[in-house]
Amino acid sequence: MSTEFLFLQLLQNESGTILYQGIVSTLQLTLLAGCLAFSIGAILATIRAAGQPITVRFVAGYVAYHRNVPLLVQILFWYFGITALLPAPVQSWLNQHGGAFLSGAVAIGLCMAAYVSEDLRSGMRAISTGQLQAARALGLSFIQAMCYVIIPQALRHAIPSLVNEMLLLLKNTSLLMAIGVAELTYATRQIEGQTFRTFEIFAIATLCYLTMSFCIMFSGRALERHFKMARR
Repeated sequence: MSTEFLFLQLLQNESGTILYQGIVSTLQLTLLAGCLAFSIGAILATIRAAGQPITVRFVAGYVAYHRNVPLLVQILFWYFGITALLPAPVQSWLNQHGGAFLSGAVAIGLCMAAYVSEDLRSGMRAISTGQLQAARALGLSFIQAMCYVIIPQALRHAIPSLVNEMLLLLKNTSLLMAIGVAELTYATRQIEGQTFRTFEIFAIATLCYLTMSFCIMFSGRALERHFKMARR
């Protein structure tokens, strides 16, 4: 029996459906956690740029916690710890609407926000302080100056680093199999347990991850080229 036939056979019937659902879940997790990470990361970078001692210490502590505690521990903490503190009606709603999926996405998003904030902070260092002063002189508030002048430029400078964070986020979704989220790695293990075709199914999963990663990398390079042309 040829190798090509074995691969095609694995993708038929129930196995193909399970794999497809795993890929969709992985993409949904990446999108949801990514939006959360970029939103909170931008807020944290803005707070830190304000220079207030209390808020700066808070952001520094937030970053230190998420960069030094293993992500798997954070996921388990959110799923088993934080949700247990919620009111009973909220816990019931989460159990009925994919609580593991939401808890996992929040845990990964909050963790990656720490890395995004540091990338944006590095991007801000490449921007002249005179631009913030000029924006304030034109009548913009600090928040408006950050939103319309500083953060957009910091994003341009930080594109390579942010692409790396998105790749890391994509790969980190595989950790959610520990709490039963049926993402790609979970689906792969499930198919492997049913078919005992270890090499074939993990080879397919590897190709899926590579394809998604290359899509992120090519999108990042396209953005980088676009903004370089815009600066010219």
